[in-house]
Amino acid sequence: MEYDVYKTITGIAEGYYTEKRSRFLSFAIPVRTADEVKEHVREYRKKYYDSRHVCWAYMLGAERETFRANDDGEPSSTAGKPILGQINSNELTDILIIVVRYFGGIELGTSGLIVAYRTAAAEAIKAAKIEERTVDAELTVVFEYPYLNGIMRIVKEEQPGIVAQSFDMTCEMTFRIRKNLYERLTNRILKVETAHLKE
Repeated sequence: MEYDVYKTITGIAEGYYTEKRSRFLSFAIPVRTADEVKEHVREYRKKYYDSRHVCWAYMLGAERETFRANDDGEPSSTAGKPILGQINSNELTDILIIVVRYFGGIELGTSGLIVAYRTAAAEAIKAAKIEERTVDAELTVVFEYPYLNGIMRIVKEEQPGIVAQSFDMTCEMTFRIRKNLYERLTNRILKVETAHLKE
């Protein structure tokens, strides 16, 4: 299936959860690459150097196929996985959630930890502004000037975004359009006599 719509967050949001004196500070952060993730994790580790754990999970890409979760010393699957579970159940991507834990002296047990990390992650998501975005593709078309009207008629009907244009004896236009409409636009434009796509 072609994914051309995805949900992400527009800025950093924070959440907070406390259980048996342990404090969980959560941060939902928009990210585009694994390198950005590393950078943020490093930054939060430094900022909250006095905390017991800095656990995190992320999801990248419109297909939501790139993800990782990290327990940072908590029992296996009690931190990163519940955080990732919240990202999944909200169908979000291009997001990193970091949960910082300050230990309160009382053990929470594995089920208590799972609930705490899940809830902290959910609080950060709840505070975030979620936006639906489209996956777009660009195409550049070259055609002769007399065919401009024909091309513009298609543009008016299909409504792609115009990224760049230059009109001379040979005209060139670059469009941005939702991925699943790309083929239709391309096929229509290529029916205009002199039009061809620029590689």
